Amino acid sequence: MCLGIPMQIISREELAATACDGTKNHLIDLALTGPLEPGTWILTFLGTAREVLPEEEALKIRKALRGIADLMRGHGLGDAFSDLDDRTPQLPPHLQAALDKGETTA
Repeated sequence: MCLGIPMQIISREELAATACDGTKNHLIDLALTGPLEPGTWILTFLGTAREVLPEEEALKIRKALRGIADLMRGHGLGDAFSDLDDRTPQLPPHLQAALDKGETTA
């Protein structure tokens, strides 16, 4: 399994950037996103930027990953998923439309 890690670009030269994951700096390939400015948040997979993220989303992902790491070390999740606590589950639009029509599968 490959996890996406949110990072913030610190510096860039052409299609390579130095980005920080909150603790360490990493060399990141920007070939899939194109050149990005320092301060930009990105979602990285195996050293490659795949998506530009809004800061709020990047920080939510970082918080969730930190909570999972804490859980794996025998600690609780804390508030890692607090953004989901008061939210009811939502179906994808196509499934909600089917449910609204009364369609079900056997």
